[in-house]
Amino acid sequence: MLTPPSTAQGNDMLSPTTPTRTNYDGVTLHSRSPSMVSSESARLRSDSTNTYVQQSDLKLDPPEEALRPDPGNEKDFQIDNNPFAFTPGQLNKLLNPKSLSALAALGGPRGLEKGLRTSFTSGLSIDEQRLNGRVTYDEAVTTNEKATYSDSPVSSEDVLPAHDVKGQFEDRLRVFKDNRLPERKPDGILKLIWRAYNDKILILLSIAAAISLALGLYETFSAGHGVEWIEGVAIIVAITIVVTVGAANDWQKERQFAKLNARKDDREVKVIRSGRTIQISVYDITVGDVMHLEPGDAVPVDGIFLSGHGIKCDESSATGESDQMKKTAVDEVWQQIQSGTATKKLDPFIISGSKVLEGVGTFVVTSVGVNSSFGKIMMSLQTENEDTPLQVKLGGLANWIGGLGSGAAILLFFILLFKFLAALSGDSRGGAEKASEFLDILIVAITVIVVAVPEGLPLAVTLALAFATTRMYKENNLVRVLRACETMGNATTICSDKTGTLTQNKMTVVAGTVGVEQSFAASNAQDTTEKPVASFSAIFTNLSKKVKDLVRASIALNSTAFEGEEKGVPTFIGSKTETALLSMAKEHLGLDGLAAERANANTVQLIPFDSKRKCMGVVYQIEGGYRLLVKGAAEIMLLKASDTISDIYSEDFITKPMTVEDRERLSGTIDEYAQHSLRTIGMLTKDFPQWPPAGAKRMEDDKNMADFDDLFSDMTWVGLVGIHDPLRPGVIEAVNQCRSSGVIVRMVTGDNITTARAIATECGILRPEEPDTVVMEGPKFRQLPDEEMNKIIPRLRVLARSSPEDKRILVGKLKAMGETVAVTGDGTNDGPALKMADVGFSMGIAGTEVAKEASSIILLDDNFASTITALMWGRAVNDAVKKFLQFQITVNITAVVLTFISSIASSENASVLTAVQLLWVNLIMDTLAALALATDPPTNKILERPPQKKSEALITHNMWKMIVGQAIYQLVVSLVLYFAGMKIFSYGGPEQRKQLDTIVFNTFVWMQIFNEFNNRRLDNKFNIFEGIQRNFWFIGINCIMVGGQIMIVFVGGAAFRITRINGTQWAICLLCAAPCLLWAVLIRCLPDRYFAIPFDATVNFLTIVLRPVMKGLHFIFHPVAQLFRGMGRVTKRVFKKKGTEEEEKPIAADDAEKAGVDAVRHQAMPTVFSTEPVKTGPVPEVKIN
Repeated sequence: MLTPPSTAQGNDMLSPTTPTRTNYDGVTLHSRSPSMVSSESARLRSDSTNTYVQQSDLKLDPPEEALRPDPGNEKDFQIDNNPFAFTPGQLNKLLNPKSLSALAALGGPRGLEKGLRTSFTSGLSIDEQRLNGRVTYDEAVTTNEKATYSDSPVSSEDVLPAHDVKGQFEDRLRVFKDNRLPERKPDGILKLIWRAYNDKILILLSIAAAISLALGLYETFSAGHGVEWIEGVAIIVAITIVVTVGAANDWQKERQFAKLNARKDDREVKVIRSGRTIQISVYDITVGDVMHLEPGDAVPVDGIFLSGHGIKCDESSATGESDQMKKTAVDEVWQQIQSGTATKKLDPFIISGSKVLEGVGTFVVTSVGVNSSFGKIMMSLQTENEDTPLQVKLGGLANWIGGLGSGAAILLFFILLFKFLAALSGDSRGGAEKASEFLDILIVAITVIVVAVPEGLPLAVTLALAFATTRMYKENNLVRVLRACETMGNATTICSDKTGTLTQNKMTVVAGTVGVEQSFAASNAQDTTEKPVASFSAIFTNLSKKVKDLVRASIALNSTAFEGEEKGVPTFIGSKTETALLSMAKEHLGLDGLAAERANANTVQLIPFDSKRKCMGVVYQIEGGYRLLVKGAAEIMLLKASDTISDIYSEDFITKPMTVEDRERLSGTIDEYAQHSLRTIGMLTKDFPQWPPAGAKRMEDDKNMADFDDLFSDMTWVGLVGIHDPLRPGVIEAVNQCRSSGVIVRMVTGDNITTARAIATECGILRPEEPDTVVMEGPKFRQLPDEEMNKIIPRLRVLARSSPEDKRILVGKLKAMGETVAVTGDGTNDGPALKMADVGFSMGIAGTEVAKEASSIILLDDNFASTITALMWGRAVNDAVKKFLQFQITVNITAVVLTFISSIASSENASVLTAVQLLWVNLIMDTLAALALATDPPTNKILERPPQKKSEALITHNMWKMIVGQAIYQLVVSLVLYFAGMKIFSYGGPEQRKQLDTIVFNTFVWMQIFNEFNNRRLDNKFNIFEGIQRNFWFIGINCIMVGGQIMIVFVGGAAFRITRINGTQWAICLLCAAPCLLWAVLIRCLPDRYFAIPFDATVNFLTIVLRPVMKGLHFIFHPVAQLFRGMGRVTKRVFKKKGTEEEEKPIAADDAEKAGVDAVRHQAMPTVFSTEPVKTGPVPEVKIN
């Protein structure tokens, strides 16, 4: 329980610390000097009574108030056997809301460090398991001992174990939990069965079957013979099978999506453990970890900012605050609290769910998982998956088809009822038999509705998506947003990055210059320049110490990469450009240890990389002053240089003004490198007597730091390097595949126009046979008038020196032109373009978390060729749904019309297909066929056709041609057998009538099986067996259907109202059904245009005629539908588990607004599978041409 300190103890708790420097990844940041500590602070240090009184305009609550448990959360403040000073509830008070009072009540930074049993410099120990003893609350907050901050460099030889320690952080995980949200418990199989059964038509059919069973039992027992009860039992069994199979499909689907959810949310983050920066899974973060912050990070946990530079966060998705929030190191906040100068604007709090926009730094983790502020929001927002656009469209189509089928069933019922009533006066049968006939009429009508309503349509989409997303993950596409699968299949253009996407992102420095004249190149890169060049060793071995130190500092200090391990091998981790430079420095410039190099330099300001100015910088102290180092795009660096280093072999550091000839020489070298597809990086330097320089403009949010842009001129040129990044294997083929499939590839890159043109030509984006294509630079592109931009964009293939804003503008324009746009991106600023695109691809390796959050698919290998995989599977999903749609509508039309005609023509009001037979057909066409047709993997031939237009109808003329043609053939065969079979086969008597009915039923089912093979193709090509050997699902499902039909005919008997048939009759069935395949060939030979004209006219006529009929049916049956909805709501409440009311309680409206929950979909901890709203507007109406 909370034991707040007394006022007398507050002196110790508030004892100040004024460290002169803090540490970020080995870079020592002199953020303030001891002289900044006010005299008021010194006075307070000696005052033993004044704790919470003299606090300027900031008033701190006393500890007992600051850490008071919120109602309902008392359990978070009570932990048994807690070896730590604080409970999860007390730590959560830091950020719920942000509270400096809670920070003070926890003893400030020293109290947190001691109470959490961690080190702010070396992090948690990798050997920690169970902790001995405990730290009490009083011990933590009243300590007057300053925790040790080690400024000594960390040895690069320290090697962390390659595996986790068994039982690692046992006590820490027990008290504070891990960084996971409890997964939404999947529905059990029984609940899924109930949900599948909870359909008003099935319930109505069950009631009728139960009554039929009761009457059948009455007739059987009263007469002493007969099996009249069997049909009722058979219908109930058939319903049970249909419901169970449907529930099993749902169960399997939920399991697949749950696996994908876990994969899409996992990522690696950087933490400090045992003094080393390592990468761990986001799920393995625990309270007390010291974690790195970098631009583009999506913060997965709550914490307190320790040290760093220029950290700004976007907390709009976590708190609703739209402004960028600048973070202040906790030591500086604590110092101001003690000096009485603290204000409410001080913000050392790092909130989970926020995004890092600028700066680098570290923070200590205080809350994870369900205890974090973002975790609490997400726990209250867990919802069911939303439908994708295709599911919505098919749902509407299913209602339309079901409405027509229901209308036919209702019409059939009334016709048969009138016939039944008209014959009652001369009917001498008993009451039970008459009631049984009436029930037969009712059951047939209801079963027709069951068959007519194509509930399998949305199921087909779900199965296709589940199958596709699982296979796509194996092929390095992690789908975050389900609709992306559908949309990508119709993509018309891909705007791709270059580095790491088209190229391998395996960068190596192969050429360069030091100063202006001394060029060097690797032995395998001598052709990058026409001028004579020296080797690496010839140049760097003879460099003067001062020049070598300068070049090494330009690379090592001006970098955010760090030393780490990959598969147990020491390596550099970070941007591939920076790791290439560091590797060169290690090999040729004497870089022994990166951490040691940085720790030995007094770094006072970091300038993070900015995509607009294309550079980054660092300021560090040298003898007699300060030195600014800048590196970035070579041509931009050249524009900022006025001097250059000279005589690089002299021990004296000599500079000279840069002449016109020098500038032209360097510009020519940059162009030469670019023409050989090399990325060019320039390095600059400038010395100052003091920092910030006298008269320099200061940063608005930190007056102790100079404004970089104000000083970025008149620099001294240090050197230039050319970095080679070879094309990825398969990129040329992938670009060609896109071209053949009607998809235009555009390259959007930050490289200069010469390099961009060279790479685009090499990979096939630019072709000699297309001279009218356009290559343009971003700054010129964004300044174009709208009219001229609209003319250029269709021909634009390469956008060089582009910013993320240029990419966003391009995507917006392309979408406005009706294009379906896919975009790749990896940076934080790519978020708007990724979000705006129809399909956004982020990079799984190089991408920031903000980019991943904004994207709908993550390329796990950062490879452009993987977008082709997504394109193929997207088209496969759309094709799978259309195949099933074509198959199901054919069965619907045939079954409903055949039942309608045979029932009316029958003197006994009986259909040729009984209720049980129709339920078997329904099982075939709704569930089994969906599994078979939705699992066809794509082939390369799927890319040989252009993408589908957004305006194209869901059911094309070609599909309608096959539907109508097959329906005609099946109806003709079935009706001829039914009405003329007795005469054709010379049958007579009731037994042979039953054999004929069996032949009709068997032939009908076999026609569906053969037609399923027809529907494997949607085009007019004849090979329906292409690729069938690769689809084991299709083969297996058809074996089940064939085996099931054979078993039904042999043993179905009374239940299906059939009888066994002999070999000749089996041959008749197959000979009548198999021509479906040959008939399909003839249908495909009919040109689509000859079918389209009469079909469109017929559809228009039927639409005019049926519209008032549908309105009338809606008016009649709307009250009945409302009744069933009410029944459904009641059953849901009955079956709702206890306690779920509290779990599913929605977040309060004011809290939801504050949390900005609509903006949050994907973060570090698992949530339900992300399905975002359609970006292109409302779902279009279903079109049927």
